[in-house]
Amino acid sequence: MMRLHVVFLVLPLILVFSAVLTFSAGRPLDNTSGRAVLLVANKGESSLGIIEPELGRQVATVAENGVTGHEVVASSDGRIAFVPIYGNSGVGLPGTDGRNIVVVDIAARKVIGNIDFGHGVRPHCAVIGPKNGLLYVTTEIDNSISVIDPHTLKIVASIPTNEPESHMLAITHDGRRGYTANVGSGTVSVLDLEARKTIDVIPVATHIQRISVSIDDRLVFTSDTTKPELAVIDAATKKVKTRITLPAPGYGSAATPDGRWLVIAAPGANQVAVIDLGTMKVAHTIDVPAAPQEILVRPDGLVAYASCDASRKVAAIRTSDWKVEKLIDAGKGVDGLAWAAGR
Repeated sequence: MMRLHVVFLVLPLILVFSAVLTFSAGRPLDNTSGRAVLLVANKGESSLGIIEPELGRQVATVAENGVTGHEVVASSDGRIAFVPIYGNSGVGLPGTDGRNIVVVDIAARKVIGNIDFGHGVRPHCAVIGPKNGLLYVTTEIDNSISVIDPHTLKIVASIPTNEPESHMLAITHDGRRGYTANVGSGTVSVLDLEARKTIDVIPVATHIQRISVSIDDRLVFTSDTTKPELAVIDAATKKVKTRITLPAPGYGSAATPDGRWLVIAAPGANQVAVIDLGTMKVAHTIDVPAAPQEILVRPDGLVAYASCDASRKVAAIRTSDWKVEKLIDAGKGVDGLAWAAGR
């Protein structure tokens, strides 16, 4: 009789435990439950994609209601995404001139706000200031960086870059300096973010794309798009220090948290290259799906993500052995990447 009672007691517990496991396995894991997520700008379908990194899949999309977002940034607490609506063309090309930034509640998966510039400015690259928490956005029609309070959604300042086509922005880790890649003029503007002014313009090439800074803020990286070469700028002297040969003209890049490596997309080769910053040479190349664009290195340094524009994929690359760990389905024209921290 005792054995029969045990069976009747244990069986319901097994069923309940099984049900919990089934529910957990079927439930999307994203920061609705406080987990970190990867955000992607699906510029070919005007949507913000939300990717759960551990599952390796896009679990939701949010319509931007505008044409179209190329880049995205998350607020410091990982709750809000800011998507500048650039327009329907590429930098320097004829097309529409976007005039707003869409504000998205990541957990609720819906648009909750809008920042209107009042006229077409082609807002593009958005960066959160690491110290003051302000939102900095390239507004390239105005040859400027707009400074926005992310809480009030009000524009509080404008910093002139003194150059056209200021398309991308990188900010030093101490929050004091900003650098813009001025595409058509092939120059880099050096910004004093505290004084809110341009302090220098560095000639690099006839045409450049993308920009990033080293972990120690001593080096600035931008790609010469006319040849397979990465320009390395010495932040102290404000001059090109050296140039690194790449497998093909470079694009987006990001340094690993340990400061040892720079990971860079080479769209023409359908590869991601890894530069050893000690030797200033390419140490690894990784084949990825067509047209890699942007690189994001996860805060823990374990994975580098490459958005692959022409293939609707995001490649997740292990930094331990520089192998593709997984390919994640995203949207059409996947481009900008951002990490929304867990809570």
